[in-house]
Amino acid sequence: MGDVLFTGFPGFLGSALLPRTLRRDPDLRATALVQAKFLDQAREALRRIETETPEIAGRTEIVVGDITEPGLGLDDADRTRLLDGPLEIFHLAAVYDLSVPAGIAWRVNVEGTRNVLRFARDARDLVRLQYVSTCYVSGRYDGIFGESDLELGQPFANHYDHTKHEAERLVAKARDAGMPVTIYRPAVVVGDSVTGATQKYDGPYYMLQLIARQGDTAFVPLPRRAARTSLNVVPSDFVVDAIAALAGHENAVGRTVALAQPDPPTIPELCEAFAQRLGKTVRIVPTSPKLAAFAIDHLPGVGRLFKLPSSTLDYMTHPTDYDTEATTALLAEVGVTCPAFADHVDAMVKFYLDHPDVGSAAMV
Repeated sequence: MGDVLFTGFPGFLGSALLPRTLRRDPDLRATALVQAKFLDQAREALRRIETETPEIAGRTEIVVGDITEPGLGLDDADRTRLLDGPLEIFHLAAVYDLSVPAGIAWRVNVEGTRNVLRFARDARDLVRLQYVSTCYVSGRYDGIFGESDLELGQPFANHYDHTKHEAERLVAKARDAGMPVTIYRPAVVVGDSVTGATQKYDGPYYMLQLIARQGDTAFVPLPRRAARTSLNVVPSDFVVDAIAALAGHENAVGRTVALAQPDPPTIPELCEAFAQRLGKTVRIVPTSPKLAAFAIDHLPGVGRLFKLPSSTLDYMTHPTDYDTEATTALLAEVGVTCPAFADHVDAMVKFYLDHPDVGSAAMV
């Protein structure tokens, strides 16, 4: 019997991967590390999961802890139980927010990951560390960023991208020293490819909302470079399917996996797709990213009109493309493929229209 430790529960990935992982092996037990402030939410999420997946009921324990504390804030009994037997760790906890202040980002994303790595090194029998990073460890690298690339002198537009890069550096160093690790780099995650369901509207949803709020002709201000800028969006079920399948796949040990769209749409193509499904015509208005950011942050009424944080504007001119060739081949071994944007944009728009009150806030 082995234990699987999840950080980041009851977030989206943790809630989706926990039952999938337990179904992989009937002898596995899960431990969900939860901050005290999310305890009630975690208990409710686990009740829902066990109702929907009764075959795993009774195999998950929720424990209070905090990745920013030494020993993950666990008490002695829980720490000993986890470290003394076979242990698999899914490190999913992070601050997913482009506007996150530096202090919070470094404490959670970097120091939290450092504490998880220390805990993993103390395990008597570490099966594998499953670490979720992001494609945007690329920062604003101008060119094709490969799955094995990490430190190419790239600049960073925000503390989220920077701290996730620093955290992945720590994980890669541990992997190179012999720790069994798989690193997963999702691109921009949107709703389920079939149902469109998502927990929050951010990223491309800001453009969808802007177009939806306007009349028959929707005006979208975009930097000129956006015409040749791709926005790499992937549906959430693809990310979950990929991680769940590769987590039990021996060929994924030691690998960095780019969970990105091989053929992503450009920003104007994305806007056109949204407009078409909303029955509108879209008109692109060339603008300066710096002027647009200033207007959103400082001019009365502009922020309320566009309803998007200025931090997202950098992604309208994101200079990086992602090489997914090796990942596509690896995923083929477990029967997982990434749906084309055209195959899931309908579900994305329909869910937005049917659920207009979903927010954009991240768990912190």
